[in-house]
Amino acid sequence: MKTENTISRRSALTGMGAVLATASINPIMANALNSNEIYISNGTEDPNTKYPRPPFKEQSQPWPGLVSKMNPRPDHGEKSYKGTGRLKGRKALITGGDSGMGRAAAIAYAREGADVAINYYPTEEEDAREVIQLIKAEGRKAVAIPGDLRDEAFCKSLVEQAAKALDGLDIVVNNAARQQTHASILDITTEEFDWTMKTNIYAPFWIIKAALPYLKPGASIIGTSSVQAYAPTEDLYDYAQTKAATTNYIKSLAKQLAPKGIRVNGVAPGPIWTALQVSGGATMEKLKEFGSQTPMGRPGQPAELASIYVQLAANDASYATGQIYGSSGGEGNP
Repeated sequence: MKTENTISRRSALTGMGAVLATASINPIMANALNSNEIYISNGTEDPNTKYPRPPFKEQSQPWPGLVSKMNPRPDHGEKSYKGTGRLKGRKALITGGDSGMGRAAAIAYAREGADVAINYYPTEEEDAREVIQLIKAEGRKAVAIPGDLRDEAFCKSLVEQAAKALDGLDIVVNNAARQQTHASILDITTEEFDWTMKTNIYAPFWIIKAALPYLKPGASIIGTSSVQAYAPTEDLYDYAQTKAATTNYIKSLAKQLAPKGIRVNGVAPGPIWTALQVSGGATMEKLKEFGSQTPMGRPGQPAELASIYVQLAANDASYATGQIYGSSGGEGNP
């Protein structure tokens, strides 16, 4: 037992050398290794104190916001997620892959052996470059496709570009969304309402239609819903109804595509610390206490949902379709 549990000085130095070599090759990994805002799992942890708790500092960014400018910076699993090859050989397209749950899924998918194409709004290029480097660091193919999902022609082109670059497609994650807080329905213009609907509802419709010819039995479609679909707040009138629609299309499409061997599922996050919140998705008052209303008393981190996106895409979840998997710190449904 003593021999099995003892690490030799040479082994320790070798391991340290490998880490330093990785950091020297990849600046993004180097930043993650040096950051005190990245959290590593070492055995059992108390989920209540694992990540930052409110109050948070006042902060505001122009929409759609950048991860690199948030304080504290969210954890997407840059350092903590460890893959085991569950998605080896798979080919995934993820919208909103630069930040939030999309970024967490992209990192996890690459570490599970998948090649990944991410879509993002052009002003999010800084965050997207980091994700692309992280995917490439795993030896996987990484494809960056910026563009506006409100454009039907672009959505079709997005799928075509991804399928061509990845030499196929078998995982589609519709994650990108627009969220803006408004105290009253009277404050929402028709243009803003249309922007939210086009991004959150139309885009997945266009993308799924374009993707279906590429998807074969065993493929997986995953949508990002929200606790807002089940327990909407008064200040997210337009966003909340799009998430109810997302939940509904997941359940409907799952029945339609099950005979073809294509599974359709969704993830319903609760309050998660993402760029959505600091770029108009929450009032400053709510931002400072973000997540405090949950039984855990804190917001979730994107990294805490990464394994759900992996599970829903993995072959060993073959009997799960039409399901919504919640992750909300004990608040709301499902």
